[in-house]
Amino acid sequence: MTVAIELEIPMPGNLRRFHLPRGVQRRLTELLDRQDSGRPLSLAERREAEGLVEMAEVLTLLKLQSDRKIKARA
Repeated sequence: MTVAIELEIPMPGNLRRFHLPRGVQRRLTELLDRQDSGRPLSLAERREAEGLVEMAEVLTLLKLQSDRKIKARA
């Protein structure tokens, strides 16, 4: 059973500036490039990459939802 909840969290006006820090983005890119080139990741590295991808996805969803709310107000 899936349950959907809606939370309203005050956020700064411009979510566009939110992104993974450069070092974190670099690490994610390094792990994904290594995996794409056929070099296997260790279990710890795979978990790290999965966590970083999830974090990037959450930021993307926040940005999209923020954009949608702003456009709905216009």
